[in-house]
Amino acid sequence: MEDAKIYRSFTDLEVWKAARRYKNSIYKLVSHFPQTEKYRHEDQLIRASRSIGSNISEGYGRFTYKDQIHFCIQARGSLFETLNHIIDAYDCKYISEETLIEYKEKVTELEKMLNGYMAWLKKMVNSKSTTN
Repeated sequence: MEDAKIYRSFTDLEVWKAARRYKNSIYKLVSHFPQTEKYRHEDQLIRASRSIGSNISEGYGRFTYKDQIHFCIQARGSLFETLNHIIDAYDCKYISEETLIEYKEKVTELEKMLNGYMAWLKKMVNSKSTTN
């Protein structure tokens, strides 16, 4: 994250944009699940993927960097929850091994972005505590 860049909205954050792309890819993925999974596995996966961006945006709206970090931690938890559901989909033979690998890579990419954003937020916390 660039220190000088001004983020006027959570929608300006690259990590939120990546979470949005990931969520949209999940919508496409679950469209191929059996109808019997509509209100079970499919719903769980969609809710978890929505939670990633929701937590990033909620944290952005909080007053302190520490609060923002807390919500990023929640977003990471939701990210890994989606991975668990994707592994479940593979175990149930709803997706191929190739698709599983593709989504593991997407999770890793988004995790790195979240970690980078949290590192920047921690840097901001530390710079505030040293200037006071």
